[in-house]
Amino acid sequence: MTVQAQYLAYVLEQLDGLGSVRTRRMFGGVGLYSGELFFGLIDDDTLFFKTNESNHAEYEARRMPRFMPPANRPLGPFGYHQVPADIIEDGEALVAWARKSVAVALASHARKATRMKTARKKPKSKPNPKPKSKPNPKSRKAGRAKPGRKR
Repeated sequence: MTVQAQYLAYVLEQLDGLGSVRTRRMFGGVGLYSGELFFGLIDDDTLFFKTNESNHAEYEARRMPRFMPPANRPLGPFGYHQVPADIIEDGEALVAWARKSVAVALASHARKATRMKTARKKPKSKPNPKPKSKPNPKSRKAGRAKPGRKR
């Protein structure tokens, strides 16, 4: 799960045409960010880009493996796929593939924001009204005698 400094430097150099790419160490690997959008990762000196229905077919056509999350995470149809070596070696092609992954990350971010917005708009349920208390049999009105008793 290590990432060698020279491999990371090479990938960042190849991604130079994308603009400012930030990195962040995570779980022994490195996350790749364009602005605040997480679009790729490097794990064991292997580059993976974010995928969805818009760019998934390119990776599948080349039989590129998916990044396998920890065992406790569900495996969905998309996620992150390994970037082919010939794409990494061609800086222009790598930037083009990275742009598609940034678009995937942006769409994912927008969906999450919409879901959160929708969740906030749902009317909150009204609290249950206080149940009416039962009269206390010991507290009778003055002047009212219990049946069968004399005053």
